[in-house]
Amino acid sequence: MLIAADYPFLEVLGTLLIFFAWVIWFWLLITILADLFRRRDVGGGKKVLWVIFVIIIPFVGVLAYLLINHDEMAQRNIQQMKAQQAQFDDYVRDTAGAGGSAAEIEKAKALLDSGAISQAEFDQLKAKALG
Repeated sequence: MLIAADYPFLEVLGTLLIFFAWVIWFWLLITILADLFRRRDVGGGKKVLWVIFVIIIPFVGVLAYLLINHDEMAQRNIQQMKAQQAQFDDYVRDTAGAGGSAAEIEKAKALLDSGAISQAEFDQLKAKALG
């Protein structure tokens, strides 16, 4: 049976340090493999070689990939975030519409002022916009 006195505080910190080092290692490995498969400027053969290098000699492979491709990784992440933001903005614009009923009433008022529609037609459009 293990008692708290048999497992001192520094050993707990050491165990936590080792645990989180492994977490960081796997995070780096997943990040690098995701970046590698997301790349469009590298063909399948080079991707296979990088994967083999990262799996067979993991520490050297990961560090080499980070040293060689660190700038491009950052640029690809920025481009992906910009594309996601643009996609989200387009979705919001499409979902929100063009200003709602106030914009429709404003357009109808402009048509009324220009003489394109009559007052009765304006009232109809206004009632329709207000719902």
